[in-house]
Parts: sequence; C-alpha cells; structure tokens
Amino acid sequence: MHECHNYDQLYSRRDFLSRTTLGMGAVTLASLLNPVSATGRQMSGDPVPGILGTTHFPARIKRVIYLLQSGAPSHLDLFDYKPALDAYHGEELPPSVRGMQRLTGMTAGQKSFPMVSSPFSFAQYGDSGAWVSELMPYTAQVVDELCFIHSMHTEAINHDPAITFLQSGSQQPGRPSMGSWLSYGLGSENANLPSFVVLVTKDKFGQPLYSRLWGNGFLPSRHQGVQFRAGVDPVLYLSNPSGITHADRQRHMSTLRELQQIQLESLQDPEIETKIAQYEMAFRMQTSVPEVTAIDDEPESTFTLYGEDAREAGTFAANCLLARRMAERGVRFIQLYHQGWDHHSELYGGIQTQARETDQASAALVLDLKQRGLLDDTLVIWGGEFGRTTYSQGRLTKEGFGRDHHPRCFTLWMTGGGIKKGISYGQTDELGYNIAQNPVHVHDFQATVLHLLGIDHERLTFRHQGRRYRLTDVFGHVVHDLLT
Repeated sequence: MHECHNYDQLYSRRDFLSRTTLGMGAVTLASLLNPVSATGRQMSGDPVPGILGTTHFPARIKRVIYLLQSGAPSHLDLFDYKPALDAYHGEELPPSVRGMQRLTGMTAGQKSFPMVSSPFSFAQYGDSGAWVSELMPYTAQVVDELCFIHSMHTEAINHDPAITFLQSGSQQPGRPSMGSWLSYGLGSENANLPSFVVLVTKDKFGQPLYSRLWGNGFLPSRHQGVQFRAGVDPVLYLSNPSGITHADRQRHMSTLRELQQIQLESLQDPEIETKIAQYEMAFRMQTSVPEVTAIDDEPESTFTLYGEDAREAGTFAANCLLARRMAERGVRFIQLYHQGWDHHSELYGGIQTQARETDQASAALVLDLKQRGLLDDTLVIWGGEFGRTTYSQGRLTKEGFGRDHHPRCFTLWMTGGGIKKGISYGQTDELGYNIAQNPVHVHDFQATVLHLLGIDHERLTFRHQGRRYRLTDVFGHVVHDLLT
C-alpha cells in the first residue's frame, strides 16, 4: 500500500495523462490470444500509431534503411577523387591546411605527416559523371540514383562518441537512437513486426557495436531496436522452449494477461502497458519472423542480383535482402551494421575486402527497391561515422599505409523518395582535408532525414529530467538543396 501511495505522489505529468489510456491497455491485452482490433478487424497488418498521430507536413518517405559502415570508410579511396594528391604523394601536409585541428592519440605524436594518394583508380560514371573508385564497380552503375554528400562533418574524433553521435544526436550514451525516435513519433505500419529492426553482419570484427546504439534511451522501452540474428532463432527467446506446446503458450499468455491487468489497474504505471505491447508483439512474431526471414522462397534472379553471399544468413548481402523484405512489410527503420572499416594500417588490402563484401549488395538493394516501386517511399543511406586522413598514419612505405580518423570531412550517399538523384553535393579542398563548399553537419543530416518523414525536427521532443530533448539536440537545419 505504501509503495502504491508513494508512486502516486511521484507521478509525472506524462504518467498522469497515461491514466486515460487504461482502456487501450485492456484492448491490447485482449488481443494477445486473438489478434482482433476493437473494431473487429484483423490486426495482422494494422498500423500502430505514434505519438504524433499525424506528420507535421506531408511525408516523402515511409521508412528508412540505414547501411552503416562501422569504422569509417576512407572517402579518399572510395568516392572523393583527389587527383592533386598524386602530385603531393609523400610530401608533408602543409601546417596551413592542418591548422589547429585536434588529432587522435595515434598520430598526435608523429613528427611527419606525409600525404598519400589513393592507390586505386577512379572514373566517372552515369549521366551525372560521379567519380567512383574501382573498388565499387556495382555502386558505380547506380550513381544516377544516388545523392553523394562529400561535405559531411562531425565534432567527434573517436569511434564510440562518433557513432553514438551519428545514431543518437549526442556523443554521450543514453539518448534514444534515430530508429527509436521514429518508432516513438510515427509508430509502425505493421503490428506483427517491430517498427525498428537491427541487422549486424556476422563474423566481422572491428570497433565494438553496443546495443545502446539502437537503444530507446529515456523513451518507452517498446521503441528500442530489435536485433535479428543469423541462425535458427533470428530473435532471441522468441521460440517456445522445449516441451512447451502452442496450447501451453496460450494458457501462459492468458494467465499473464490477468496478472498484468491487475498490476496495471493497481499501479497505473505506463511501463506496464509497454510490457503488454512487447508480450503481444512477441506472440505475433512467432509467426511473422519465420515468414519474413524465409529467403528460400526468393527466385534465383534475386541471388544473381545480390550475389551468392545472400544465400548465407548473417552476411551483409543476406541482411540487405532481409532489409528489402522488411521494407515490403512496413518496418519503419531498418539498421544494418557492417564492421571492419577502421584501416589505421594495411588499408590497401583491408578496404578491398570491405568493398567486396558490401558493394554488390548495396547497389542491388537500390535496384531491387526501385523495380518493386519501393524506392519512391524509402530512404536508403550508406556511410560511416567520419572520414580518414589525407596523410599516412605511421611511416608511408611501398608495402602499405594507413589513414587515421578524420572528422573534418567525409562522404555518404542517400537515395529514395524526395532526394535529388544523380548529384554530388558539397566539396572538399584539393587535398580532401577540409570542406570547401556546402558543409553538412551530422545534425543537419538528421534534420533532413526527419523532414523527409514529414517531421519537424524541432517539434519531435520528449521531456526528461526537466528539459525537452530531440534527436538534433539544440541545432541543425534541413538541407533543402538535397531535396526535390
């Protein structure tokens, strides 16, 4: 009794308002065993609304597929062609170019900063004439569908704060990820699958990927990303334990429903409703997850398009194919992570491996979405957390070299509904070290993504510990030059 009384005394405004939704909690519980909505319609594909109810203005896209290349791909060896570096190869980076830039602990002690040109050839492709390295032959064939941003920049100089910043709008852990914000604001298009799904390439090593990168932060826990894994059980603890039948599960859920209803009526804690929603989702996912991950029903042409790796669960190619299947079924935010791009040394061989693992499938995803009519309302993003240095980390030798972290400029590409296609936006200087034209900050990028989804980035907020938070923190603007 005392605990309940104290809880009532500490009610927040949001908790108080949530009392009005207790009827909805009962409806949700009732659907655990029989997924029929209050109107009598089957809920198999019914959307689950977000907090916004409706978007701030007409949305150009419905969903996002984010192909995050963890470790930071070298823009200088993939998409940002700098022929001037050929003439300066081996020469010292001028102090006037480096200025007072902060360096990492890995190169701050170097006495020499020899510039290094890319060992890979570049050529122009498509009607747009975009420059692409020989490492990306498949991406080169779809450049007229892409918008390259060569002037991305960030404050973070090390991996953990940089990727946290890119995903959550803050270098400090604890904020909601982009996918969680979208789940919270817009909800889901399909009640049988999570609104936010995460796929990580298996058997890859590099900078660690923490689950907080797809965490809900201070948002209700139902908005955290759900990781799908390679193997028999793509989602942990979803299958019935050995010896438990479907009828047993039904009885268990019926009893759980009664207990949760008692607790909800007693405490009126909104997190109980979150638990209810998660139990309900898990129950439905026992059917929906095997269906969405059953890629054996794909025609042979699909594997020709994505490559043979797509047949092996957990590869980047297979995850790209799963991303398309999830997009077809209305998953709001699909996040792919591919590790291994952190080339402080032996860049020449390492980046070739990374490109080979990701190039064909990335381009295939764009083509596949386009031919199915899904690219018109889907945004696809490809890129890492920062760029790499013009100068060599350590000694520059004939045998090899590496590039250090470089937050001042990096490249990513986007394509999909509302994005101008076949353009290269922004420009770096002739050495690929500083931005020369049209800088795009991480918060600008995030604001633009939200804008495409019909969200004013300044108005999707959540009050926590006395202040209102948003994905773009306290600044950022929509880059309208990128939009149609």
